[in-house]
Amino acid sequence: MSVISNPADSAPADVAAPLAELAWRELLNQHTEGLPAAFAAGQVTAYVGFDPTASSLHVGNLIPIMGLVHLQRAGHRPIALVGGGTGMIGDPSGRSSERNLQDLATIATNAEAIRLQLAKFLDFEGPSAAKLVNNADWLCSLSLIEFLRDTGKHFSVNYMMAKDSVKSRLENGISYTEFTYMLLQAFDYLELNRREGVTLQMGGSDQWGNITAGLELIRKSQGSDAHALTFPLITNADGTKFGKSTGGGSVWLDPQRTSPYQFYQFWMGADDRDVSRYLRFYTLLSRGEIESLDEAVRSDPGKRAAQRALAYDVTARVHSVEAARAAQEVSALLFEKADPHGLSDAALTALRSEIRFAEYTPAAQPATDEVDVLHALQLLGIVDSRGAAKRLLEQGGISVNGEKLAQPTVAYDRLLRGRHLLVKKGQREFGLLHVP
Repeated sequence: MSVISNPADSAPADVAAPLAELAWRELLNQHTEGLPAAFAAGQVTAYVGFDPTASSLHVGNLIPIMGLVHLQRAGHRPIALVGGGTGMIGDPSGRSSERNLQDLATIATNAEAIRLQLAKFLDFEGPSAAKLVNNADWLCSLSLIEFLRDTGKHFSVNYMMAKDSVKSRLENGISYTEFTYMLLQAFDYLELNRREGVTLQMGGSDQWGNITAGLELIRKSQGSDAHALTFPLITNADGTKFGKSTGGGSVWLDPQRTSPYQFYQFWMGADDRDVSRYLRFYTLLSRGEIESLDEAVRSDPGKRAAQRALAYDVTARVHSVEAARAAQEVSALLFEKADPHGLSDAALTALRSEIRFAEYTPAAQPATDEVDVLHALQLLGIVDSRGAAKRLLEQGGISVNGEKLAQPTVAYDRLLRGRHLLVKKGQREFGLLHVP
């Protein structure tokens, strides 16, 4: 499956195209009435805000990221706003409680990490070059008096109380800090309109109220029009929240938080009812390619061709082609009984983090040119004692490098590349041994 290294170069620019592209990909929730005409008139500069209170984006951020990708592919200019200022306060939208506040140094570090992740999707050079901005640059020097005089005066409390992001929090309480978030986001839109010529803000459907507050502020302050576009909030077909791993944690774009293999497996686990949507949402595969994969889901779901294409494409984009290939190999080994002798060095390295791993040290001296498998089982923690290992071997419960083991030793010349020994107990319990 091919992966496009530079999204902006992957399709001819058609400035009028984004809405049609987003619509067939089912990424379009709602937009302001004049947006189609704005796109047709020429290049539009659009922005999406990202929360910098964590050092990594997660798969829940991929929808707005892909929205920016599709705009840039059509020749429009994307702006990624890192909320260094608003991140110190918190957005009440979709939340039931206050968030933990972050200091500026932490947020600056997180912002740089986010920029590097966005560079995997957006082109930061050329006529429609993306740009990363931080609202701490203007919010942290903004005086309260100036803010109340120039921004607060345009919004009644009744207007703000009517927004869903505020109404949903009234029963349990909302701090004045988070209550003002709407005005700060509106101010961001106005400031980006002045600084960068931004006339479109995009976000999740729960952001509609905040975004339209920005339209109101631009209209009253500048006397000009701006636009809004929202994406649907994504849930799985079974009603569960999208973006959680099987253990319930977030699936991060940072390989130190979610390994490329775990990331790949998250997408491989997509339900047949969801995978067609996810191919549209999260890849740049063409309509013809996706429709072909849709048919594969209907005609032969057991092969999981659509899940494989999805997992490979997104993993290659977020991590690298090499990481995606290694994840493919590890997945085939652990779930499809692939021959371990074909594992690449990258796959063996990845495997070390996903299954039991140990460095081999001989149980007795002098060392021989054979691996004592009974000792290896103990080193890997697969058995508690040498006696248990011996019984397991006698019962035919141990495989080494893909073959049933009948004797307690394995010669060094039978090791996998890089002097590795893959041990399997039963059908699913694996261990990897490196023999120095």
